[in-house]
Amino acid sequence: QLQLVESGGGLVQPGGSLRLSCEASGFTLDSYGIGWFRQAPGKEREGVSCISSSGASTFYADSVKGRFTIFRDNAKNTVYLQMNSLKPEDTAVYYCNAVYQSYNYWGQGTQVTVSS
Repeated sequence: QLQLVESGGGLVQPGGSLRLSCEASGFTLDSYGIGWFRQAPGKEREGVSCISSSGASTFYADSVKGRFTIFRDNAKNTVYLQMNSLKPEDTAVYYCNAVYQSYNYWGQGTQVTVSS
């Protein structure tokens, strides 16, 4: 079965850190561009960060620039999102998305809650 599985979400205090993982099963990620998206209650899904297949190019939304880092380990078939200095407004369900030509996969999401 071809799927992406996110993990690493949870409850963290403001200023804390989490590392999200996006692991592929049934296919290899090394040809895919990967994006992280998030959706907060009552809001539209928004792009957070993305990384090229080689890892040489990355992009960050202004709201997370300087706090989040995306990186990939193709040997582990996994892409990560390191989230530091978390804020309450980062609370959302985080999804990863893998795209290559006509192939497009989404994970099921992992909840991140930033609260004291």
